[in-house]
Amino acid sequence: MLTGVHFLLTYTCSFECDHCFVYSGPWAEGTFTLEQMESVFDELAKMETVKRVYFEGGEAFLFYPLMVEGIRIAHEQGLEVGIVTNSYWATGDRDAELWLRPLCEMGIADLSLSDDSFHSEDDKKEPTSYVLAAAKKLGMPAGVISIDRPSVEISEGSEQDRGEPVVGGSTMFRGRAVDKLLEGLPTRPWQEFTECPYEELKNPKRVHVDPYGNIHICQGLSMGNMWQTPLSELTKTYDYDSHPICRPLVKGGPAFLATEYGVEHEDRYVDACHLCYTIRKALLDRFPEYLAPRQVYGL
Repeated sequence: MLTGVHFLLTYTCSFECDHCFVYSGPWAEGTFTLEQMESVFDELAKMETVKRVYFEGGEAFLFYPLMVEGIRIAHEQGLEVGIVTNSYWATGDRDAELWLRPLCEMGIADLSLSDDSFHSEDDKKEPTSYVLAAAKKLGMPAGVISIDRPSVEISEGSEQDRGEPVVGGSTMFRGRAVDKLLEGLPTRPWQEFTECPYEELKNPKRVHVDPYGNIHICQGLSMGNMWQTPLSELTKTYDYDSHPICRPLVKGGPAFLATEYGVEHEDRYVDACHLCYTIRKALLDRFPEYLAPRQVYGL
């Protein structure tokens, strides 16, 4: 039962973070038009289960008027609204309040701020501090999303595993992280990755909708395209067992996905996401409808 829809309002971003799931950056293309956004909301109006929408990217604040209009429509339909931002726009206390006040007056259920070493500059005060202060002053709920850089730690598992190096931190190895953050990290045999540890592939509770119409169950793993099949119909008829990528992932994780389609690959990977992303990238041309858009794979 789908309860949340996240708008990838744009793939464009003011940052080009090494850990970005969707390969966003200043040169990344793809931004919703007003008409496209309205068409998504028309579909949400047909779906009684969706209660909340998020606006994110990329960086949604780069297209502030479009985001504000989306928030207005969402509230008109009785939906709660959340926003994810890197706070690039907060250049001081008063400036942060200037940007937030209209949103606060509209009503925001959650403001999530990306604040970690991927976004920070050591020689200046971080914009997140201005946003948190302004949000507190305005009475707007706000919190921080912090992604740690991957690190090597010592396993605390069984006696057999004790002392074996494992990957610490909260980075998921999808998107740009696969190209930028793997060096020096310990790996494990690919056969060990027999389940998807993060996404609800059988019955997704939330999806991400991008400007190209892709309905992401996971970044780069699409339920289908809503410009071809309406979102309400896609979610109603979705069956993981008939989905060429989700079916093997549910049955046996990334390892089974690789085996199912006879993909040649390396013997060891950092984690399940690393293997899954690698196998999916190899299958792009075979399943373009379900593995999209290509730019999420750095292409």
